[in-house]
Amino acid sequence: MFKKLCLIGVGLIGGSIAKAARKHAIVETVVAYGEEEHLANLQLAVDLGVIDNYTSDIAQALDGADLVIIATPVGAIHHIAELLLPHWNPECIYSDVGSTKSNVVDAIHAVFGYVPVNFIPAHPIAGAERSGVSAAREDLFSGRRLIITPLINSDPLAISQLSRFWQSLGSSVSTMSVDHHDMVLAATSHLPHVLAFALVAMLGRKDEQKEIFKYAAGGFKDFSRIASSDPTMWQDICLANKQHILPLIQQLKSEITSIEDLITHNQATELFETFTYARNARQRYLDQLED
Repeated sequence: MFKKLCLIGVGLIGGSIAKAARKHAIVETVVAYGEEEHLANLQLAVDLGVIDNYTSDIAQALDGADLVIIATPVGAIHHIAELLLPHWNPECIYSDVGSTKSNVVDAIHAVFGYVPVNFIPAHPIAGAERSGVSAAREDLFSGRRLIITPLINSDPLAISQLSRFWQSLGSSVSTMSVDHHDMVLAATSHLPHVLAFALVAMLGRKDEQKEIFKYAAGGFKDFSRIASSDPTMWQDICLANKQHILPLIQQLKSEITSIEDLITHNQATELFETFTYARNARQRYLDQLED
């Protein structure tokens, strides 16, 4: 489908894109761009057979590419856009994999003065508790959702081609607006990560932490799993999407206070009803997954 895929950022997501694209023969060549401090990681990607080659010369990396995917933390998008600007090819499709979309679009607009019609923002709803190229998997996107957030002026052909690319990797492609994406992901992904980081940080600071973790059961392992995620990536996500995350944190504080009051005043019936409602809500979520 594509002759040359240029990856900017080869960690878990970028590496998994490369492995999946190579497995399904969707691209002929995968080349990565990286700055000097990242070249050892890119050499590892070559050694692992994830990419074909790499370079620290952005012009060389982009030369002949018909698909460019930015797979860096979202905080780096503005810098990447500055690198891309002098070499922008209107015949190439450009996209990203950021977990937030408003700041990505804003960064592109700030650098270019507009958002090029061939830049199509996207977000694969996939991940793992391990990070880095050594954790890359060729099946990471199989059966997972991929959200495309096109703008009003986005090229329909570029949207279609990018959709087919992700479908070829096994993803189920959906489309939504930039702001709606950020609102939905704040609730379903960003807030849960904040909670996991907060809980593990709190328990880790307790004097008896060794005993607490020693006797932690499977429920703690399941809940805290996402606290193993890349701190740099989640730092960027939280700051980029704070307009949606902060109101949710306030709502959660109110919910926790309500439960605290129920426990304090031994309101067993109300506590039972709260827990039952939450259990039933989760079951509705599981039913949707099955559908």
